Amino acid sequence: MINSYGYSILRNPRFNKGTAFTLEEREKYGLVGIIPDEIETLETQILRIQEQLESFEKPINKYTYLMQLLENNETLFFKTITSEPAKFLPLVYTPTVGEACQRLGHITRRPRGLFISIDQKDNIKTILKNWPEQDIRFAVVTDGGRILGLGDLGINGIGIPIGKLILYTSCGGVPPEHTLPIILDVGTNNEEFLNDPLYPGLKRKRIRGKEFDDFVAAFVAAMYEVFPKICIQWEDLPGVDAIRILDTYRDKVCTFNDDIQGTAAIAIAGFISISRLMNKKFIDQRFLFMGAGAAAFGIADMLVKKFERDGLTREEALGQIWMFDVNGLLVSSRTDLVEHQLQFAHDCEPSDNFAEAILKIRPTAIVGVSTVGGAFNQQVIENISLVNERPIIFPYSNPTSHSECTAEQAYTWSKGKAIFASGSPFAPVEYQGRIFTPGQGNNVFIFPALGMAIFATEAKRVTDDMLLTASEAVAEQVTTADFEKGLIYPNVNDILKVSIKVAEKVAEHIFDGGLASVERPENIADFIKSKMYVPSYN
Repeated sequence: MINSYGYSILRNPRFNKGTAFTLEEREKYGLVGIIPDEIETLETQILRIQEQLESFEKPINKYTYLMQLLENNETLFFKTITSEPAKFLPLVYTPTVGEACQRLGHITRRPRGLFISIDQKDNIKTILKNWPEQDIRFAVVTDGGRILGLGDLGINGIGIPIGKLILYTSCGGVPPEHTLPIILDVGTNNEEFLNDPLYPGLKRKRIRGKEFDDFVAAFVAAMYEVFPKICIQWEDLPGVDAIRILDTYRDKVCTFNDDIQGTAAIAIAGFISISRLMNKKFIDQRFLFMGAGAAAFGIADMLVKKFERDGLTREEALGQIWMFDVNGLLVSSRTDLVEHQLQFAHDCEPSDNFAEAILKIRPTAIVGVSTVGGAFNQQVIENISLVNERPIIFPYSNPTSHSECTAEQAYTWSKGKAIFASGSPFAPVEYQGRIFTPGQGNNVFIFPALGMAIFATEAKRVTDDMLLTASEAVAEQVTTADFEKGLIYPNVNDILKVSIKVAEKVAEHIFDGGLASVERPENIADFIKSKMYVPSYN
């Protein structure tokens, strides 16, 4: 009889160790001769991975290689990512994941995640039960309708949930076996995909309205029946849908939207850091947004909560926040505003010139969530620098090509005065003999730690107060030395240490608020650490 067990274990990413199997394991599993005799350590294997990655010039090729590693050896993959997060996170998530999504239908790989089409609306529970793991705690879910700043990518957007859950594990310690990427296929309005024979999704126009909402309702009900401890993170849904779905389910089940709430939390962490390190009161900040969609609303709404936490009334808080969209400044005389925008519309003169609006409003910070590359032009940067000694410039749109300005533009046009943070990474900038290190307002400092706290406590809900607590916990970890280098967020290479502290603070808030489903431990920090996944060969 042929022994195929050893061969099959090499193809199971959860249990595969490759050349690190011990002699005893090789004999036990029938691996002798199947792999070379040399028994290697995890560290030696990482050296090989790093050398092989260096042979690729294009980031997309490095992404493909790393995804193949994930499909082959889960432990080695996560150990590699955590060995140097600043180097590897941009390869497995933004900005590289955007190109990976665009090309997904043309990259043949092993399927990862669940694909649930609207045609299977009455069969969702069966599909969920097809997944090999029974205790799923986190699902990142998208319909592919607004992937990063790239638009409608249909089911090719599955790369986003896959990438986000990689970060849950590598940056927050959430065990990978408890995570599940899901794409809801409701068609696509992307004509290129509709005419592409290699596009693997439904080739029909995107379904919206009541039929879409009914499908989402059936999906949510099935999820909580099959996986009762699940937390659903919504990702990259079109703006109006994102807000409506969040409002529909946030008080009913454990769910949140990272584009709205996670982006808001990390932006506010930066604003808190800046206020603290400049010895200014947070309530003295004034914000002007370029863009008035879901991301802007999420940040603005959480800003209101932070202002209120720090002593302002709601009316006073709203007075500190202004928005500008494709039709100009949000003012009360406009008749084209949707409901969630009305509270941020002020009684003032209309304006269709962002640079001029800066001179009228005199904000301390401008925040770009428009996905319009270059929207913060030279006049914008010069004007915000004119009304502030240290202007705060946050071009938050992803990917890099959609950033409202580059780090070099911000530092150069502000004559080195800017406090800068972006959604996508930028390299350090030299200006007049000084080296400026651009901050990156990366949600990775928020949602993995939030996820770890939810996982450990089995939280019943996700509240804005939990996210605001995460913001404050991130900001606490930025030092004066960091700020002097231009940093307003912690070093990405310290992400695990940061996440543990953030998760501890959030978990404490969950216990204090009575939202936990487990008993409060004596030591929350030790409790969090005991629940974390550590990539190692046992």
